[in-house]
Amino acid sequence: MAEMHTPKQKLSALIITYNEIGYIERCIESISFADEIIVVDSYSTDGTYEFLSKQPNVKVIQNPFANFTAQKSYALEQAANDWVLFVDADEVVTPNLETEIVSTINDPKACEAYWFYRTFMFQNQRLNFSGWQTDKNHRLFKKSKVKFTDAKLVHETLEVDGNSCILKEKLTHYCYKDFEDYKSKMLHYGRLKAKEAFYKEKRFNYFLLVFKPLWKFLYQFVLRLGFLDGKKGITVCYLNALSTLERYRELKRLEKKNELAYYLVMP
Repeated sequence: MAEMHTPKQKLSALIITYNEIGYIERCIESISFADEIIVVDSYSTDGTYEFLSKQPNVKVIQNPFANFTAQKSYALEQAANDWVLFVDADEVVTPNLETEIVSTINDPKACEAYWFYRTFMFQNQRLNFSGWQTDKNHRLFKKSKVKFTDAKLVHETLEVDGNSCILKEKLTHYCYKDFEDYKSKMLHYGRLKAKEAFYKEKRFNYFLLVFKPLWKFLYQFVLRLGFLDGKKGITVCYLNALSTLERYRELKRLEKKNELAYYLVMP
């Protein structure tokens, strides 16, 4: 009697991008083992889209950016395979992680979703502390068993119908390119967080405007040992605190804008 073989599982690798030239190249190369690579680009202006369009193993689609949850949900819909690997454009899959991913999706006892821990890179130097030690994200999962929730606009949440496990190997995340790039990213995240709070009818107050950013810095720099990262730790903890400050400044702006709109429509 002929021996039965389980068909090899196929994998879709997904990325969302906006102005990632200089980082997307390394990311694409690291996920070339996937059966398909799909990139959803938010109309980049730095050559990212043009670069991706020339890659024979990449399908690139342009789609307007509303928020991270909506964009990732759109990207997920494009995947042809049930097993999906979601990476950021500034992340790299190491050879050891590639081996673990392939082995995992072909394991009959695999979980429905997997958390990845990440190694954070400050330019080309490793960031060991500053609050990132225990950071983990769902990156590998079965499309049929998950959905991104609408509860968050940034740092989106994945709902899993089944079990979540953790892979041993880590993703390499080049989170910090330069000061202005990281600052811009943190301010953007802060504004999206403000919109989340506004939609949930959370109110602005001056105490949180002052206390929350200060606590964010002290928590990451002192309690999460950011001082052990030296100047890198100071920079990252400061910019993360700036993101929190921007969240409350934006919430105040949204409330004022809403109040103005209310009085303008009053009879």
